[in-house]
Amino acid sequence: MVLCAMLLRYICSSGEKEFKSVLDLFEDYLKRWDKMNRGSPKPRLFTVGRLDVATTGLIIVTNDGDFAQKLSHPSSNLNKEYIATIDGEVKKRHLIAISEGTEIEGIHCIPDSVELLPRQPDLSRPRLRIVVHEGRNHEVRELVKNAGLEIHSLKRVRIGGFRLPADLGLGKHVELKQSDLRAMGWKS
Repeated sequence: MVLCAMLLRYICSSGEKEFKSVLDLFEDYLKRWDKMNRGSPKPRLFTVGRLDVATTGLIIVTNDGDFAQKLSHPSSNLNKEYIATIDGEVKKRHLIAISEGTEIEGIHCIPDSVELLPRQPDLSRPRLRIVVHEGRNHEVRELVKNAGLEIHSLKRVRIGGFRLPADLGLGKHVELKQSDLRAMGWKS
């Protein structure tokens, strides 16, 4: 199992030609794997869930189908935490509107939590921490848009109990440890 901090303008599927696939980030990993496992076929890697092309952050890439199925199934109840950097000012009414939810694909989606993060001197834009558990297509973006705000950037920083390492650069990946897998609820 590996973890990846996705680059902007990368996609999670492999069929589109306009953008690079997140799986392209693992070419070096697969070359090293070949050298260490001579004669064995390369593992088939695929993403667990998705991030849209304009979102960065935590994406899980694996060759373990059982793990992928369990992690992505709604019954896993794994929440996902995002940091949304906002263009403009965030007021209490915006937070209330986000917390009340919005309709996506005919279903009313309500976030687990929304919080305005304290201002930091080196950041000019306000940031929101938004936690969701359904992970519907563009859910966080729709929640923010419905509240009358515009997202400048969006980053997924946590899945379940596993947090994206702060020192992991965009486009880099690390192999997950057993403790990381347990943080996401996996029991092997």
